[in-house]
Amino acid sequence: MSLFDLTGKVAVVTGGNSGIGLGIAHGLVECGATVVVSGRDEAKLEAAVAELNAQREGSASGLPCDVADAAQVKGLIDEVVARLGTINILVNNAGIGIRKRPEDYSIEEWYRLVDTNLTSVFLCCQAVYPVMKQAGGGKIVNTGSMASLFGHPFAAIYAATKGGVVQLGRSLAIAWAPDNIQVNAILPGWIDTPMTMAARDYMKELHDRVLVRTPAGRWGPPADMAGTACFLASPASDFVTGTAIPVDGGYSIHMP
Repeated sequence: MSLFDLTGKVAVVTGGNSGIGLGIAHGLVECGATVVVSGRDEAKLEAAVAELNAQREGSASGLPCDVADAAQVKGLIDEVVARLGTINILVNNAGIGIRKRPEDYSIEEWYRLVDTNLTSVFLCCQAVYPVMKQAGGGKIVNTGSMASLFGHPFAAIYAATKGGVVQLGRSLAIAWAPDNIQVNAILPGWIDTPMTMAARDYMKELHDRVLVRTPAGRWGPPADMAGTACFLASPASDFVTGTAIPVDGGYSIHMP
């Protein structure tokens, strides 16, 4: 199991205070990493840290950050390095969704989605790069989506950002391969989170449609993301870079 051992590694998980990010953080803690979760909601951040430390005492801490703000991102990375010495793993998970038809979006909503879902990934990757280079390498795991693969009439901007996350990751993977930094993405299927609960409220038929389309016949809990994320954060994936792995119960391969 040494291939998957993260003992002594420092991981930062943006959007790590709930949902998929918290599920990934639990997996990283289980594999031995020291985890710093970040988010804008400090109450949720405090609760997430308590939950992670209940899993393994002293394994987690939290730092508030708006990842769409370049100065705050630099402050986050600098603070983690000051506290823990380095950063070996970055999980870019922070994201939002706004559901409406494309002709109904405002330009302010465009910028909000792009800044939170895509610009933030660039900012975090750019900020952590010199830290990982100095350490001799590192792992970056970006959270994409089924919308990285498919269009959606009620999530056009979200789909554009998540497609961009995958393409940005591929470009960084090529650029930073000589520095022993692997950059990959996971593409969650329909996961039971507060964000997808809002989608189910918006589209009443969504729950049943997902069950029909997903060969596994269920929605995934956030914990289903942990295994693939931990693989991509571990030495087991040292020759894997620039890829995007669907974790979706078969949703993306099934044409109902």
